[in-house]
Formats: sequence, C-alpha cells, structure tokens
Amino acid sequence: MTPDNFFARIVEPTLAYMAASPSINVPVTDGARVLVMSIAGQESFWKERRQIGGPARGFWQFEFGGGIDDVFRVTPRQLGTVCASLDIPYDRTVVFEAMAWNDTLACAMARLLLWMQPPALPAIGDKEGAWQYYLKAWRPGAPHRHTWDARYDTALKAAGL
Repeated sequence: MTPDNFFARIVEPTLAYMAASPSINVPVTDGARVLVMSIAGQESFWKERRQIGGPARGFWQFEFGGGIDDVFRVTPRQLGTVCASLDIPYDRTVVFEAMAWNDTLACAMARLLLWMQPPALPAIGDKEGAWQYYLKAWRPGAPHRHTWDARYDTALKAAGL
C-alpha cells in the first residue's frame, strides 16, 4: 500500500473516529497524524500486517505483552469502546491477533499507546524528538535510526504538512 493510501484509508479515518467518539475522546492533531504514520512506516514500511519471521501484529508491529498490556491497563474505557464498535471481543489474545487484519483496531492501538505517554507529542518537524518518543513508547528491540528521517518525511507528505 502506498503511504498516501495508507494515510487516507487507515490513519485519518481512525484518528477522526477516535476524536469524535465521546467515550474515546482522544484528540486528533497533526503531531498524532505524523507520529502514527511514521511509526507504521518504521515498523512495517506500511506493508506488513504480520512481522516477517516474528510474532508482531499489525502495521505498527505490536508484540504480545508490552504495548498491548500497556494499552489494556491504561486506557481500558477507550479500548473497550473501540473493540465494541468493531465487534471484536475485549480480550488481549483476540485483540493481538485481530490487529493483523483489522487496520482500524491496529491504528487505534497505536494512537492509544502514544496518547498515554507523557509528555506531549513532539512538534511537527522535530524528527529527533519524534524518534525519542517512538523509542520510549514502542521500545523496539532493534531500532534503526538511519531509516527514521525518511519515514518521518514521508509521513509529513502523506499528511499534507
């Protein structure tokens, strides 16, 4: 999927839904758009719903435990609303597997993981700040800083910023 299609079909509608739903009420901002998009690019190059040779699921490559457990623990009301609206049982194992095939769920999980992190999202254009935010939230096992700037620039372009 091209980054432009990915943004238009997955990121923008999911973030808009999350902001409009009174029981989710997670704001949609340009910073969130860019970071959610950048992380999907970094983790899967906007192509892999299941990690090649690994256990991760969704374009954001969530692993069982870690970020999934954090989202269930910190944002149960918001995640419960997302799951109910998608007719997905509110269960860690089911959500983990469903993220591979339900892009709205996977994107919502990514946004919730970012939303629960202090401090505020980095400013648009702050590639290093965005990289540090990604590292803190995702805790990648093998981070690749050399690819981040290009993913971030692609996310800016797809978001029209």
